Amino acid sequence: MNRFEWLLALRFLREGRMQSLLILAGVTGGVAVIIFLTQLINQLQGTIIDRVLSSQAHIVIRPAEEAPLRITPDQYLAAQVQPRGQRLRSIDQWESIAQLARQTPGVRAVSPVASGPAFARHNLASKSIALVGMIPDNYRQVVKMSNYMIKGNFDLSGDQTIIGKDLASDLGVTTGDRIQIITESGTQQTLTIVALFDLNNKDLNKRWVFTTLRMSQSLLNIPGGVSNIDLTVDDLFQAKRLAQRLSAQTGLLIESWMETNSGLLNALSNQTVTNNLIRIFIVIIVALGITSVLVVSVVQKQKEIGILRAMGAKRGQVMRIFLLQGALFGTLGSIIGASLSFALLTLFSTVYKASDGSALFAAQLDPKLVIMATTVAMVVGILSALVPARRAAHMDPVQAIRS
Repeated sequence: MNRFEWLLALRFLREGRMQSLLILAGVTGGVAVIIFLTQLINQLQGTIIDRVLSSQAHIVIRPAEEAPLRITPDQYLAAQVQPRGQRLRSIDQWESIAQLARQTPGVRAVSPVASGPAFARHNLASKSIALVGMIPDNYRQVVKMSNYMIKGNFDLSGDQTIIGKDLASDLGVTTGDRIQIITESGTQQTLTIVALFDLNNKDLNKRWVFTTLRMSQSLLNIPGGVSNIDLTVDDLFQAKRLAQRLSAQTGLLIESWMETNSGLLNALSNQTVTNNLIRIFIVIIVALGITSVLVVSVVQKQKEIGILRAMGAKRGQVMRIFLLQGALFGTLGSIIGASLSFALLTLFSTVYKASDGSALFAAQLDPKLVIMATTVAMVVGILSALVPARRAAHMDPVQAIRS
């Protein structure tokens, strides 16, 4: 692009000032909407995923289901055969399985857990609970329990326990009090409450009772064993692939959050598809707008183009003049649109709040998203100007001057 082409491109834009402002407003609005919606949906999805998965492992390894009973034809068959109930079992050679998981690329943390049903009793109050025995240092790497402690720290030893605030309310206890744990087999143990947690989930707050791994192993009658191994991964959306890989290697029952929360995953996928469709339609509308304005500009400036061609301007120069206009629309529109999208994010983050008063999302822009939107706007601007630019370049100078 030489100085001559720049001067003519800017002059043509100034002469059609109203048209230029309208198309610039269209490009600005399109870029702003694309960046705003993409950033908004990405942050909302991140918030939803964080709140849903903050209290659970990304991948859970469990013992394989017991094979059904084999009944030979000569055996007596009842009118209805009931499926065998799955009893609490330990994972065979769980230490080697945990080591295999730790060595798997993409797995961030591993925590062995011994969990099972039990009852918690204090005075006359008795509640059904889920006993969760783990190693605090390992479990904190999978579930960030330290963020949910409302009283005391997430640390256990001996006959200590940590319970949810709602279970504490139901039993009428607090830190320092003692509760009795009774398992299905009749095993009993009195534990001292050392801390309370709030996972922002009432059901979990009522059911989960944390103990040391050794204590749960003893109470649940699986000495030295674990009922499941919890994993957390680096990339959430690779969890299913890693689970399938580990399942093929071990033959165990391994589920990822993508399977246990299929409804959430479908909702997130639908949001992403909707966002992509909106972006595609916006790009098409902006492209048509730039093309239509530049086509009109070519028609209006036929005589000027004819004079330029008669004076020796080459077809390539005329073509570049209009391509330059399209690039300018895309560049200026993307810069202004990025600023406008940040203003919209700031406004919405201030107005809309979560139920607890916290912000639903942060007013921030992803640099990669801004670069992507700017690049798309420039490319669309140039491609949209291609048709009118070719028309102007192939215009016959004599006919253009006579018209």
